[in-house]
Amino acid sequence: MHYTCVDIKAIGYELPSHVLTSEEIEVRLAPLYEKLRLRPGQLEALTGVQERRQWDPGMPLSHGAIAAGRSALEQAGMRAKDIDMLIYAAVCRENLEPATACAVAQGLGLSDHVHLFDLSNACLGMINATLLVADAIEAGRIRSGMVVACESSRQIMDLTMEAMLARPTMETFTQGLATLTGGSGAAAIVLGKKDCGPSGHALLGGVVRNRSACYDLCIWGPDTGIPASAPMRMRTDAAAVLRQGVDLGVQTFRAFLETLNLDREDLHRIICHQVGAAHRETVLKAIGIPLEKDYPTFPFLGNMGTVSLPITAAVAAEQGFLQPGHRTGFLGIGSGLNCLLLALDW
Repeated sequence: MHYTCVDIKAIGYELPSHVLTSEEIEVRLAPLYEKLRLRPGQLEALTGVQERRQWDPGMPLSHGAIAAGRSALEQAGMRAKDIDMLIYAAVCRENLEPATACAVAQGLGLSDHVHLFDLSNACLGMINATLLVADAIEAGRIRSGMVVACESSRQIMDLTMEAMLARPTMETFTQGLATLTGGSGAAAIVLGKKDCGPSGHALLGGVVRNRSACYDLCIWGPDTGIPASAPMRMRTDAAAVLRQGVDLGVQTFRAFLETLNLDREDLHRIICHQVGAAHRETVLKAIGIPLEKDYPTFPFLGNMGTVSLPITAAVAAEQGFLQPGHRTGFLGIGSGLNCLLLALDW
């Protein structure tokens, strides 16, 4: 896929104030650690995550998304009435219906002509939604749009730790380890035509590949109802996800370079979905990208699902890691397995 007239105008984000360290999690899991003879520090050693954040209990997800949306609009120098499409693309939603996008639109004060809907595709949701908005802009159906998401790890992490303590086995610990890296946050991406408003970061195109035979390697369910109709759980075969994900990532990256007529050296910066240390090092080595071209946030923010990649890009820009003129790759991968790579001129 290729784009000729679409900019990412701004990326806004909001982070919770409550910080949860890996050390605090291990204190809570002390009975499990004692039974399995695990040494303190294993969680950080295995994942590279030192801390992550959580929203206050009961905070509506739309509130985080609204705050991120306001930040993105302000950065873009745009008004709420400029937005023609809003997609809420988080794994976490407030209700089965109506769409959480409706609550966000009301909070932002969007016009009544705006296309509003939710989209869900594990950790790729925001990037998938970005392409839908970009397609609508490229086709001339809209002039600008916004993608928002707010993820909360509090409930699933609490349930996972309770399950570990109730059944303190190595299998339970291994299947729940990835869940303990979970962080919370909210993000918003504003897109528009290049000739509409201030200049932004040109979206060049992208490539998507999937490996749906691996759909059951990471499952969070059973549904999005709160309370759920069956016990909420999340299990991850981390080793298989890494193995299959790396293989899929390499396949997708080759297609990405070919489709966009790029060499590895043409990419000045890489922004990846944030999983953990092993995933980062293994993926980047497999596709031949030096670590110094990538900006990690997982050590202090954890894996924030759909908002991990956009928040990382925003933080990287704030810190001067992303500079105007950098040809940048967004590398997204999510349960399913699905992989989507985008190229931008930052």
